[in-house]
Amino acid sequence: MDGVEHDDIRDLMERYFDGLYQSDSTILRTVFHDDLVYVNGTAGTYENMDLESYMARIDARTAPASRGDARHEVVERVTLKGDRIGVIEARMTMLGRNYQDLLTLIHTDDGWRVLTKVFSFVERKD
Repeated sequence: MDGVEHDDIRDLMERYFDGLYQSDSTILRTVFHDDLVYVNGTAGTYENMDLESYMARIDARTAPASRGDARHEVVERVTLKGDRIGVIEARMTMLGRNYQDLLTLIHTDDGWRVLTKVFSFVERKD
């Protein structure tokens, strides 16, 4: 990954984490592709949504930031396949849960966008 791609993807992930922590669909719309597929793969809570359904959930949620929740996140791996697609493995903690995300990327005329978000979570014990 060259420096420009690295910077663009780092910026994308900063917006991703900020948008989730702030529950800000305006920020998240700059991250997700219009054709987003959102899949919760957690045992017993499977669900599949499109972008508009997911943004409605974000808009209805109390922001972790407004509750003063601790914020922890890390990008574990970025793998690009050529200059148009890639995968990001990331973790974050919020809403009393540890989340594990697999995000597929596609490069568009507007830059990198998340096309699929597949994740699972475990409830925190503390």
